[in-house]
Amino acid sequence: MDCDGDLAFPALVAARLLLAFAPLPDSLKYDQQLSSPLTSYSRLREGIYLFSHGIDPYSGGSFRHSPLLLSLFSTVVPLTPYTSPILWTAVDSVAAWALLKIWRLRVGATKTSRDWQVASLYLLNPYVFLPSLALSTSSIENMLCLLAVMYACRGRASASLFALACLVQLSLPSVLLLAPLILLNITRPVSRLALPRPLDTPLRRAIPLLGEFLGYTALLTLASALACGNWLWVEKTWGASLTLPDLTPNPGLWWYFFTEMFDHFRPFFLMVFSVHLLIYVAPICIKFQHDFLYAAFLLVGVLAVFKPYPTLSDPGLFISMFAVFPEIYPYLHHPIVTALIHLHASLLLPLFNSLWLRQGTGNANFFYASTLVFGMGNGAALLDAIWAGLRIAIGELKEGFEVAQE
Repeated sequence: MDCDGDLAFPALVAARLLLAFAPLPDSLKYDQQLSSPLTSYSRLREGIYLFSHGIDPYSGGSFRHSPLLLSLFSTVVPLTPYTSPILWTAVDSVAAWALLKIWRLRVGATKTSRDWQVASLYLLNPYVFLPSLALSTSSIENMLCLLAVMYACRGRASASLFALACLVQLSLPSVLLLAPLILLNITRPVSRLALPRPLDTPLRRAIPLLGEFLGYTALLTLASALACGNWLWVEKTWGASLTLPDLTPNPGLWWYFFTEMFDHFRPFFLMVFSVHLLIYVAPICIKFQHDFLYAAFLLVGVLAVFKPYPTLSDPGLFISMFAVFPEIYPYLHHPIVTALIHLHASLLLPLFNSLWLRQGTGNANFFYASTLVFGMGNGAALLDAIWAGLRIAIGELKEGFEVAQE
């Protein structure tokens, strides 16, 4: 990579830092598209205030952040108007660096001509930097996710599993990534999409790694309980992803459905929605057993579509990870249509949100219709990625032949 490429990453970080200190409206911190009840900066500050004054923040109904964040930001890294923008910029920079390392490990090179493109697709992605400007803790979740994948690609199982255990403490649905990351630790991250073959690594090597992950999770869970002095945080944090107690509007597909749900049907459909997330893990890992990095990428896309409390940073992470797999670009089925749906949804979401919650000239159906369009765009991107990952194995078609999906 040339000198201009070497300077690209620091320049991108500097630009993001300047943007973080720009005089932006405080309403960003309260925007439901950028922050959810589980990632809101204002709720985090409220919990820290209560905790510092000897009041259990989990005794109420609004604080749903992990005790790890509560302990970190109330002791080690205090949040101020000056430290918060620097901290969130650093978080995004580490995430972009991890994505860049994943790309280099994928191609087996120390530097490439596409390095600046990979970093810029994360740092300049509006779905990523807008939640970061809103100081949503979803940015921290993205960083931990990319660090877990990066360390798995490097074969550093302990660091990868510890990062994943921290991520699960912050976001329970991220446990879906456990299987592909464990298997990625015992295989290689290089591209095998064009030459699929059965897994030749003994699965018994994954058993100690599973035990290590459970050990890290137990240790972090105990530390969280000691920090809070009770176990009430389990219901308020992990339980929120399973019981959906806060129906604050967000870009996801759950909130409106359960707003209209009769109470006696609620437990059944909560079980259905939660189990629905789990059914993707085994098929994706089996079908892409020759490339577990790609399987992890697809499961990140599943979370972006079906997560209980998503923000824009969830599909932002999935879209940014496309930069790691340039070999699938020629085989994407409908990339232009998918991009146009995302563009359409990115215009509808803030418009209908404003019509409903600010101007009062719309209703919940307006905003939910835009989230359905957004979900369709995310789903189209996921299906396109699955199609391309399978289609690349066929290669170039001879004249008179075509690929048919039945």
